[in-house]
Amino acid sequence: MQYVYIVTLGLHVMAGVFWAGTTYTLARDPEIRVERFFGPQMGAAAVAMLSGALLWYFFHGAYFGSMEQVLALGIVAALSAAGVLGIMVGPARRKLAGVNGEDEAALRDRMAKGERIAARLLVLTVICMAIARLF
Repeated sequence: MQYVYIVTLGLHVMAGVFWAGTTYTLARDPEIRVERFFGPQMGAAAVAMLSGALLWYFFHGAYFGSMEQVLALGIVAALSAAGVLGIMVGPARRKLAGVNGEDEAALRDRMAKGERIAARLLVLTVICMAIARLF
């Protein structure tokens, strides 16, 4: 059974690192083509959330103490980050094809803003995971 925990934790960490890392990088450098990373980012977000749900089931169950409350705050921040990416970056990415230069700049601005908001939320998520054991 330990192998299941190890694989689940590995998936959670790798997907989370990719999601947070690309989001933070795209937030810092708007010249990178955000639309190329949106699919992999959302895929990593899904894997991180599903594996996180399994880890919660394995290690926390129905107990909701102070550690779980801190983790729950991180979960809300991660879900919010995925929502921001889905609402701000997704539609703008789809509209990019065939727009003029001025509209393209506005869409890229919107995508960069979405990445910046999501990056801050993911930083909060990582902080919550790092400090949860202290509570």
